[in-house]
Amino acid sequence: MVDQHIPLSGKEDTTSVNRQIVLPFAKSVEISLKSIKVRFFRSLITTMSLVLAVSFLGFVRVSNDVANGLLATQDRQLRQAVIRAGYDIGPTDTNVGASPKQRWIIILSLMVCVVGIVNAQLMAVTERFREIGTMKCLGALDRFILRLFILEAGMQGLVGAGAGALAGALFALIGALLRYGPVSLAEVSWVAVMGSFAIAIAVGCILSLIGVLYPAVVAARMQPVEAMRVEQ
Repeated sequence: MVDQHIPLSGKEDTTSVNRQIVLPFAKSVEISLKSIKVRFFRSLITTMSLVLAVSFLGFVRVSNDVANGLLATQDRQLRQAVIRAGYDIGPTDTNVGASPKQRWIIILSLMVCVVGIVNAQLMAVTERFREIGTMKCLGALDRFILRLFILEAGMQGLVGAGAGALAGALFALIGALLRYGPVSLAEVSWVAVMGSFAIAIAVGCILSLIGVLYPAVVAARMQPVEAMRVEQ
């Protein structure tokens, strides 16, 4: 986007014309997609770290949903099977949650994922010094550069989080089927499973956006002349 103020002949003191050139949002999406394709393998590494973290989160949540479904039957044998599976529940407990150990593992995996995203995006900024400098010389504003990085992170986050949540849910359901038998799939609340699936995707997308904020700000504040002087 470029803002220019052009004075009219004979009315320089009183009148000016504001000419604003706006790049369509669709064009921003197109540029972001091309950038991801060009840096496909780096994008894949970033996405895989997100997939692993989100898949673990999805696995834990869906496994708990299955256990809760079995406990809801009030069948003693199924209750004992849940206890043998490692869930710490009392005699009157009707649902299970993530254990403190699971919570810490999830938090640590998500933190490592964010650090990996930040590192990969900072390297991407370094590789794109000339590209960013050229766009700024052509009139791109800071918010346009910021938009490009956020769009790229959003696309990678959505794909990675979706794949991770699906993988985690599938592994949890297959594991439950092997451990408890067909009754686990018959008694599980599929509404709860879909809720856990949606939460895992949302967390993955949020992590991806958080991880790109600092690199995006660095890229947006870059001075065009300094970027163009960098030797690649």
